[in-house]
Amino acid sequence: MVASHLRSLQALELAVRTGSFNAAADALSITPAALGQRIRTLEEFLDTELIVRGRKGTRPTLELEAVLSDLQTAFQALDRVTEAMSFQKASAIHIVADLDLAEHWLAPRLPAFRAAYPNIQFCINGIGDVPSKVGSPDIRIERGAEAKGEVLIDDYFVPVTAPSNLWRVGRHDKTAAMEGVSLLHVKPRAKQPDWAAWSVAYGQRKTGLTRGQKYRNTRLALDATRNAVGFMLCGVSLIEDDLRQENLVLPFPGDMGLPATLPYRLWTRHPQTIRPQLQKFLDWVRDEGRATQAFIERLAR
Repeated sequence: MVASHLRSLQALELAVRTGSFNAAADALSITPAALGQRIRTLEEFLDTELIVRGRKGTRPTLELEAVLSDLQTAFQALDRVTEAMSFQKASAIHIVADLDLAEHWLAPRLPAFRAAYPNIQFCINGIGDVPSKVGSPDIRIERGAEAKGEVLIDDYFVPVTAPSNLWRVGRHDKTAAMEGVSLLHVKPRAKQPDWAAWSVAYGQRKTGLTRGQKYRNTRLALDATRNAVGFMLCGVSLIEDDLRQENLVLPFPGDMGLPATLPYRLWTRHPQTIRPQLQKFLDWVRDEGRATQAFIERLAR
C-alpha cells in the first residue's frame, strides 16, 4: 500500500502542513482538484475520512491526527534522504515550475535545449521522460511569497488583444478608451495586477472593471484573447512569442503596464554539487530568462 499511495500521502501531508489545498497544490505544481483527487483516492482505499476543509483552512480528522506525527516525521526523513542521495539517472532533471510559466514560457523553449542535448531527460511537474520522484526536485521555478532562489524573470503586465479587435478601443468614449470593451479575467495563482489596478494607474475605464468572462487558467484566457473575444491583462513573459508573431498586440504604448507583484525565482538544491547535465540546463535557462527580461524592458520603455 505504501508504495502505491506515496503521492497521496505526500499530498495529504502537505495539505495539513500548509493548511490549504491551494498552497499544497502550488508546492506540487498541480491543481487543487488534482491534489484533492489524490487524497480522495487514499480515503477510498482506507474507507476513512482523513481531512476536513473549512472556512479557516484544512485540518486533519481524529483518525489522521492519531498518526499525523509519524506521517510528518516520515516525509521529513524522506526529504533528508533525497537531499543526501540522488535516486535518479544522472541525465534526468526533475523540475517543479509555476504552471503558467511551465506551459507558456518553458515548454515552447525546451525543444531547442533538447536538440542541443538529446540525452538529457526531464520530468516537469510530474510529467515527462522519467517518472516523478518524491522529495525535493532538482529545480524549482516559482512565484509567490514563499518562493526562494535567484530572480529569473521580473514580469510586467500589459493589456493585449487580437489584431482584429483593436478597432473597439475608444469606440464608446475617447477619454476612457477601454470603456465598453469586453475585459477577460483569469484567477491568479499569486496576487498580481488586475484591471482595477491598471485602470487606477492609467484611467482608461471608469465602469465594469470586474465584469467580463472569468477563466480558471491562463491558457483558456489566452485562447479567448487570440480569438478576439476580448482584452486581457497578461504578463509579458507568457506572451513573448505571441507578441513577436503578432498573434496578440498592445492597444496602448508599452509603458502603460504594471510591474508584477512578485518575480519568478529559480532555486536549485545543493548548488555546490551540481551535476554537469543540470549545470548545462541552469546556464541555458538563465540565458533564456535574461533574454526575456531584456524583451520586457524594451517593451516597457
